[in-house]
Amino acid sequence: MKAAEDQVVEDDASFQDDEESFFQDIDLLQKHGINMADIKKLKLVGICTVKGIQMTTRKALCNIKGLSEAKVEKIKEAAGKVLNVGFQTAFEYSSKRKQVFHISTGSQEFDKLLGGGVESMAITEAFGEFRTGKTQLSHTLCVTAQLPGENGYSGGKVIFIDTENTFRPDRLRDIADRFNVDHGAVLDNVLYARAYTSEHQMELLDFVAAKFHEEGGVFKLLIIDSIMALFRVDFSGRGELAERQQKLAQMLSRLQKISEEYNVAVFVTNQMTADPGAGMTFQADPKKPIGGHILAHASTTRISLRKGRGEMRIAKIFDSPVMPENEATFAISAGGVTDAKE
Repeated sequence: MKAAEDQVVEDDASFQDDEESFFQDIDLLQKHGINMADIKKLKLVGICTVKGIQMTTRKALCNIKGLSEAKVEKIKEAAGKVLNVGFQTAFEYSSKRKQVFHISTGSQEFDKLLGGGVESMAITEAFGEFRTGKTQLSHTLCVTAQLPGENGYSGGKVIFIDTENTFRPDRLRDIADRFNVDHGAVLDNVLYARAYTSEHQMELLDFVAAKFHEEGGVFKLLIIDSIMALFRVDFSGRGELAERQQKLAQMLSRLQKISEEYNVAVFVTNQMTADPGAGMTFQADPKKPIGGHILAHASTTRISLRKGRGEMRIAKIFDSPVMPENEATFAISAGGVTDAKE
């Protein structure tokens, strides 16, 4: 059992030092004349890295209590001195992309479809009707993210934001048994939060950014199950649609920035809706994922899930910058997502 426990990630100091060099701490700005009180104000709203300042508009920074326009200008200028804000060659960018890792889904076929698994520095969205395996995939990723994987991936901790009250720790125990890892260690490495409103969901991202910064390189995956559920409740009808989409765009922009800033994988699930106009165009499937174009453009990779026979499920690449449109069959077992037995 001890060997199995060691297999699950622990806070290895040398590994942490190596990962921390990925981002530059906001405290570096002290050397460029920014006082500690202002740095603390930035940290309170989840801006903990120099890149975080670059990713935030001047208008948003001015809205932080205690920061004047002059101070914001000074902070932006200091961040510009620390970071290279200009262009880089594709070759230089490709060396940065070497830090991207993939987290296994638990099924080799599914991993192959995704080019190795759920990718870091990206948002992966899985959508489908109820009972297509979205939550089961989320639970399986909670365990597989902690296991060492291919290309030197060392495993790491997970944050799970639950908007539908579907998270079950007992499910993680079953999946941990399949991979022969210790229950306590697996559960200790998953941070869980229940979100009750879309505003609360957004506020939790401030905590997420602070946690990723505090334990640099330790967290590898952020899961939101599901991304749109609370927006559907808080904003109703066409009258509130524009406001809903604007708030959604802000949240997705924040998720994109967090994934790039801290080199973590972001996995979100999404619901479906009936498309009343589909009958006019003779579409085979008159249902579509909710969230509109804003969610469609924000997600790096979109996976469509549908039911097969029995425990079989079919995953299809709906949109991806690199992977071709293709399908993979997987199964849902007591040990989570696994390969389908022919």
